[in-house]
Parts: sequence; C-alpha cells; structure tokens
Amino acid sequence: MANKNPKKPRFVSIGGGTGLSTLLRGLKKCEADLSVIVTVTDDGGSSGRLREELGVLPPGDIRNCMIALSEDEHLMSRLFRFRFNSDGGLHDHSFGNLFLTALAGVTGDFVEAVRLTSEVLAIKGVIYPATTSNVRLRAELEDGSWVEGETRISASGHRIRRVKLNPPDAHPLPAALAAIESADVITIGPGSLYTSLIPNMLVKEVISAVRASRATKIYIQNIMTQPGETDRYSAADHVQALAEHCGGVLFPNVLLNSAAPSSSILKRYDEEHAALVNVDRDRLQALGLNTVERDLLAEDGVIRHCPDRLAKAVFEMAQL
Repeated sequence: MANKNPKKPRFVSIGGGTGLSTLLRGLKKCEADLSVIVTVTDDGGSSGRLREELGVLPPGDIRNCMIALSEDEHLMSRLFRFRFNSDGGLHDHSFGNLFLTALAGVTGDFVEAVRLTSEVLAIKGVIYPATTSNVRLRAELEDGSWVEGETRISASGHRIRRVKLNPPDAHPLPAALAAIESADVITIGPGSLYTSLIPNMLVKEVISAVRASRATKIYIQNIMTQPGETDRYSAADHVQALAEHCGGVLFPNVLLNSAAPSSSILKRYDEEHAALVNVDRDRLQALGLNTVERDLLAEDGVIRHCPDRLAKAVFEMAQL
C-alpha cells in the first residue's frame, strides 16, 4: 500500500505493559506518525489503588507509554517515573499516576488529561485509552470457573480458556478508530497475551476496524512465556489464542526473536517458572502466516526486546 506521505508512515501500536513501552522507545526514533491504543483493565499496584479509591481509569500503562515517547533525559520524564517510598498511603504511588489522576479530576475528562499530559511531556505520538468505560477483565479458566480482575487472573494458576470484558459493550474513542482506518502499519505486542493484548481487541468495533484496514498488520511475539498466563505456550498457541478472540487471524505477519539468551539467564527465569517461547514453525506455516525471525534480544542481563532492533524489524516487515 502506497503512503500518501512516504516520509511519515502512519503507525498504530496496540497493547499495554512494558512490552508496548519497549516498542515505542524504538519507534519514536523513526520517521513515523505514531498512534497508541492502550489497555485499561489493570487493577494492580498504584493504578489499581487509584482505580479503587477514586474510580478513575488505571493510568499506569498510559503513563509508561508517555515516558517511552518522551525525551529520555527530560526532567518531566524523570519526574513521571518517580515513585514515593513512605510508610503512609503514598507508598509506591507513581508521581505520573497521581498527576494524570489529578488532571482528570480537574478537567473532568480522562482523555483530555491524557492529551494535556502528553503536551507537558512533549511526547512523539498520540495515546488513546482503549476505552473510557470502567471495564474489568473476566477469564474462564480451563476448569470452567470464572475469575474477575487482571491480577486475580494472573494469580489463578490455571490455564486460561478465554477472556471477556465486563461490561461487554465498552466502546473505543472515535479518534482511535480513525487512526486504525488510516494506518499504514498496525502492530500488536509484545506484551501479556490475555491481560495486555487481547483486552484491546474486545472493545466494540476494534476487531472490525482492524479487519477493514489495509495496513500491514504485525503481531510481535513475546520472547518468554508468562507465569500464570501463558505457561508452556508455543508461538502458535499465542497466535491461535489471539485469533480465537478476534474471530480469525487479524495479524498475518508474525515477528519472532531468533537469538538465544545465555543458559545462566534462562536458569534464573526458570526459577520464576518462565521459559523461552518455542517457535513451532510448521504450525505457524500451517496457519498461513508470514513469519520473520530476527535477533531482537536486548543485551542487558534481562530477557526482553531491544527497542531499536525491534523498531527496525517492524519497519523491514512493513517494507518502509
């Protein structure tokens, strides 16, 4: 698909958590118009406490995306990372979370608070919450029981059969749908499959918008399985779970890591019940997927994607 402006391809990145922030740190260095759609089902940590006490949308993932898209050494960016350490109620609250929550209270509009905070941080891109509805995540486990709440789902210890939003009729922002419609590239991942990626797709109209888009659609596979969420999942298991929730494969291009972490680092992760995701190429091929494998591993003693290599690989896949 030819871009109207070849110098500025339009990207939409969908997800949440540290995986999305990692991708954005790489993409912000590229010549692209960036739109980000961020999950709002988090109910743990500082975000969960603010949500419970004040009834606001969880600000944490959005704050992390803002920091990722801001100048790394910008004073405000460092301020937004700051966490309080005290014996009182402020303990472990992030300043950025409190700022977003306060601004939402002043303006009476969380989306406006996100826009204004983005201006304060001078970020490169536009961030949209997946929905402004107060949604909770529900999961049906392998034994047929249902669990509500993102943190309870991850802690259940049972294999997840499917997830749903409660209430199920949450709608996206019209501007987010417009971004999907005009996108040249749509990415989903890396990130927690059931709690950071799929919830975005369950918001009304998002699946149909992505399906109708002529963009290059790329799924970025996690490097490691996630304890309590994707134990023993192969790459094809991840793709199939996403497809089952989306009514078919929406992201036919799959980006995979080809590098092997050191055995000592893998042993440390094994103690936390996380393992390298097995790339089952035959199953991925049988699903009709276009797979690309690249060395995407960060070299900092932790198993995660390198932002710059990740962004470069995405641009290669999109042929930009």
